[in-house]
Amino acid sequence: MVILHVAAECFPVAKAGGLGDVVGALPKYQNRLGVTSKVVIPMYRTPFLYQEEWELVHEGSQFLQEHFFKYSVIREKSNKLGFDLYLIDINGLLDREKVYGYPDDVERFLAFQLSVCDWLFSCSHLPDIVHCHDHHCGLVPFIMTQANQFRSRLQAIPTVFTVHNAQYQGAFDWSKQAILPPHDSWKCNLLDWHGQINPLAAAIKTAWRVTTVSYSYLTELMENAGGLEKLFQTEVEKCTGILNGIDTEIWDPSSDPYLLYHYSLQSMIEGKRKNKEEICKEFGMDPSLPLFSFVGRLVGEKAADLLPIAIQDALLHNPGRANYIVLGTGEKETEYQLQELRNIAGGFYNCYIGYQEALSHSLYAGSDFILMPSRVEPCGLNQLYAMRFGTMPIVRRVGGLKDTVIDLGDSGGYGICFDQPSVWDITYSIRRAINLYYDNLKDYHNYCSKMMQLDFSWDKAAGNYLNLYRTLK
Repeated sequence: MVILHVAAECFPVAKAGGLGDVVGALPKYQNRLGVTSKVVIPMYRTPFLYQEEWELVHEGSQFLQEHFFKYSVIREKSNKLGFDLYLIDINGLLDREKVYGYPDDVERFLAFQLSVCDWLFSCSHLPDIVHCHDHHCGLVPFIMTQANQFRSRLQAIPTVFTVHNAQYQGAFDWSKQAILPPHDSWKCNLLDWHGQINPLAAAIKTAWRVTTVSYSYLTELMENAGGLEKLFQTEVEKCTGILNGIDTEIWDPSSDPYLLYHYSLQSMIEGKRKNKEEICKEFGMDPSLPLFSFVGRLVGEKAADLLPIAIQDALLHNPGRANYIVLGTGEKETEYQLQELRNIAGGFYNCYIGYQEALSHSLYAGSDFILMPSRVEPCGLNQLYAMRFGTMPIVRRVGGLKDTVIDLGDSGGYGICFDQPSVWDITYSIRRAINLYYDNLKDYHNYCSKMMQLDFSWDKAAGNYLNLYRTLK
């Protein structure tokens, strides 16, 4: 079986969020199960491009309305990622450093999707499954089955579409309809949702199967899907929740190249202590105190806007008993408030506005607790990274957080959970954590040891996807 993953991100080539981590790991684990899994993404101008060797495998051309463009497909020669990686280049559209955030993103990703389909159409050996990820590739199932120039050869290929985050749908106005490839006009209803061309909706309508990245997230989408609730309810029979995993070879505290001090389950306490000392030294903090960290995008869906008030409240009601570090970038007002908080935190709080892969790994290793008060969390990977490093997650019961973290007050529990994305719930949970750390440190360490032994690797998820693929053949 040959699977082609089509995505906008793939770690370590190009990453803007969790999507990149998933696409960079899932194919590798699928290949280990005896199939051939490949990935194709746009050829951004990232460092990875210039560090590796490539070979040209295809050249072609397409139209965006009256705009004629040429594209090329290159393959990474060493197979260092554990799967065949292909990049599609289009001068003037995909030759950018950033993944997203350009005014012509609609045209950029449509050109990418057209190129993928055109390349497939020309291939002598077609994949058995085309697996598309998020709205940037949401029009691929439509193009394969409805575009006049492609459907004769591509419509019989089963397609799977994974919804990583339904809050981002890629919708654009019907005034841009002409940039789409020619198709039967009466099929326009497959593209439309609430009077716009909606790539996410189109994928849900036209893909053979739809998956979400956790079980609970699929249930939640029936009630809260950014306007697509009725569509998910209608198409529920072809939808499946498959929980994401993590690459346990990359996220391994015993070998992680980003860590100054490696540790195993047996040396967890000492290893985490040394890593915490390094982090606290960097941020001017007392390493004898428990360290709470937040790593992620500073946006509303992560409830990052609550952090400045919640941390200030925690500092007020638990004076001198804990340290707090925030790593992330996002909404400017939240960034400003987090930076201003340093002026009144008395050395018990600090932040790094931006993103550093190395610092994120160090925080997972050196922190005692990770804060995830998310309003929306389709799966969440940070809690899985944290537990792999023996760091206790403090999470809101939503999406994948609900599926992966059990409150230590419940049977078999090992984390701290709460129900509402509110300042009170966050600060109450922080207080629970502080009391556990000071009053029952041995129990805390036992919980951390238990978390390190939980299996959230990609092995199980990769197998679940293969089982799904086999139902389509």
